[in-house]
Amino acid sequence: GATMAARSALQRCARLTTSATAPRPAAPSAANEWHLPHVLRLEQSLVDLTGRTLRADGARVRTAEDARMLAEDTSLVVVSHGAESPEPVFNYATAAALDLWEATWDPFVRTPSRFSAEAVERAERQQLLDAVTAQGFIDRYAGVRISTKGKRFRITGAVVWNVKDEEGRHAGQACTFLKDEVEPLGP
Repeated sequence: GATMAARSALQRCARLTTSATAPRPAAPSAANEWHLPHVLRLEQSLVDLTGRTLRADGARVRTAEDARMLAEDTSLVVVSHGAESPEPVFNYATAAALDLWEATWDPFVRTPSRFSAEAVERAERQQLLDAVTAQGFIDRYAGVRISTKGKRFRITGAVVWNVKDEEGRHAGQACTFLKDEVEPLGP
């Protein structure tokens, strides 16, 4: 049924996006400072809009070690997509996010973010993103998403926000929530 159709769509997407020519970010590592510049951009945008930081303890991400701890976090989901047009593609995910979406880094950052929702949920997801674009952020968002293997889950308590680059230009959107608050759903 719907799960098989969603899995098929995700597999088609993976084939399409794997052949994409646009360079995608490498997995976070010491060699790329755990994507510290990107994480700082995500966090500064979140702080500017909400006054909150990415870390649960309220401390700011400042160093590559802080970025490593975030990237390897298994309880805090943080994902972001760029501002590609017409279809934004994921460009960051914590370990918790990769586990939840049942993905590894390389295929995930080649996936258009719309494929994180089932086809029937995409209109609702687009309304959310349009509201975030207009308002800057949405707090306490809840919605159904789908893993790369077709497993459905409901996220709750999510913050979704616009990401700005260092010049204040729109650079994408990001989302964060606690993995423990995710509700698994049936197929």
